Amino acid sequence: MGELILVRHGETAWSLSGQHTGLTDLPLTENGERQAVAVVPLLAGLKIGLTLVSPAQRTRRTAELAGLDPYEVVPDLHEWDYGGYEGVTTEEIYETRPGWDLWTDGVTPGPADHPGEGPAAVGERADRVLTRVLEALRTSDDDVVLVSHGHFLRVLTARYLGLAPAGGGYFKLETGTISRLGTEHDRPVMTAWNVEIPQDLQRSAEQEKADVA
Repeated sequence: MGELILVRHGETAWSLSGQHTGLTDLPLTENGERQAVAVVPLLAGLKIGLTLVSPAQRTRRTAELAGLDPYEVVPDLHEWDYGGYEGVTTEEIYETRPGWDLWTDGVTPGPADHPGEGPAAVGERADRVLTRVLEALRTSDDDVVLVSHGHFLRVLTARYLGLAPAGGGYFKLETGTISRLGTEHDRPVMTAWNVEIPQDLQRSAEQEKADVA
């Protein structure tokens, strides 16, 4: 049985500024593209049988730069719908809702095209993805890769481990990282989390590539 590999997309302007980015379709920054390329060696040696990607351009571009093409776009992998908090930072939300917590309080309603989700709704999407993923893992020794978003992948991890969706609040996840979910004695476990190549090694690899060119 293979492992479930989670890839969070590279940096965007809003992930850098701390603005909640749900369904807003932002591109990667230049640094985000570098982060996506740096995922390549983290995936080296894996036998990948299936790659599923969120519809957002930031995830699709990350998958392409990470060498994960071909892939299948899966709508359920989209980021948490933040409703009325789309584009708003946590600090700005605190101004009107002191002590607000996404993981327990959810979001304020938004317009009709993105009304917002609570933790349970995100968990339901994660469960649907996991149903397909676990079937693929049961029938093959290949790994499955998901390229998606920070909050969604944290909810999915909580559900994989048998926790409530809000349990994702305990798992900090940075842009341009990979994480691995597997089993130990048939128990779901986290085998690696929030792994990235250090910035100094990224710069060295970029310089070496430039020197060769």
